[in-house]
Amino acid sequence: MYKHLAIVGATGAVGKIVLQQLEAQEIPFESLTFLASKRSAGQKIEFKGKEHTVQELVPEVFDNLDLAIASTPDEVAAEFVPWARERNCLVVDESGYWRMDPAVPLVVPEVNPEAILEHQGVIASPNCSTTQMVVAMKPLHEAAEIKRVIVATYQSTSGAGVAGQDELQEGSQAALEGKDHPPSAFAHPIAFNLIPQIGSEKYQGFTSEEMKMVYETHKIFGDDTIRISPTCVRAPVTNCHSESIVVETKKKLSADEARKLFEQAEGITVCDNLSEGEYPMPLDCDGKEGVFVGRIREDLAFENGIAFWCVSDNLRKGAASNAVQIAKQLISQQVKLS
Repeated sequence: MYKHLAIVGATGAVGKIVLQQLEAQEIPFESLTFLASKRSAGQKIEFKGKEHTVQELVPEVFDNLDLAIASTPDEVAAEFVPWARERNCLVVDESGYWRMDPAVPLVVPEVNPEAILEHQGVIASPNCSTTQMVVAMKPLHEAAEIKRVIVATYQSTSGAGVAGQDELQEGSQAALEGKDHPPSAFAHPIAFNLIPQIGSEKYQGFTSEEMKMVYETHKIFGDDTIRISPTCVRAPVTNCHSESIVVETKKKLSADEARKLFEQAEGITVCDNLSEGEYPMPLDCDGKEGVFVGRIREDLAFENGIAFWCVSDNLRKGAASNAVQIAKQLISQQVKLS
């Protein structure tokens, strides 16, 4: 059924990784169309040894398409997704626009793959900081039922796009040379700094990024009784988000039990040997697939608490790879457009 695919936002950082994933995972299709804004239309993209021309994102391009994987700004997704749905093209959307729509499933294949069947023409992929956390939460929640989560994120500059990465590099160079470098991608200098705000003020002192982690986690697990307290911080790291997570469970888990659950879980790699200095770090996880967990220990504040450290490439599992996994499952199951 899904013979004719499209990549929307094909020239962006996430779009380029989507193409790598399509080739690496050998996803079957008859044709692949590359779509982007009018500004990027006409650019050339090489895929599987052939050169392709990027087409402009307009309604008519969806007439002969079956499935689109999209990574665009929210306002673009708000406009083009209805075009695709009207033409029976299913969209796997990376933007934030459709995530909390009650009619749109929010999917992480390792966590809630069954939600794919509920789609009505669009499937949303979560925020990158949410994605890695819920993958790590899944085995613990299944075994012992999570009551509470306290999470602090250390999010890389790639989460703010190329402009964020450039600002880190240019600001670091300027600081080392004793020069001024006024910030533009962020509200404050990011070089040699931490910024404890991502997004706008949203609810009782929490930011929009933090509340995404709350609302999206509730939706993915189908359980709004899980208490979640997030603090999201922008860190001077080029790529990969890190998270310090403490979960409180209804049933007691030892650190060894939690470690075994992580080791057996789909999509998780355990790197946990404190005495040897082995734990996940952004430099080691950059460009790798999946979610990496370490520093697993019983928490000192909660009787039934497990604390751990979690790192993932936010451009891959946090974005492109998750969307391609959804598409692969759609194709393998031949899920129809409702």
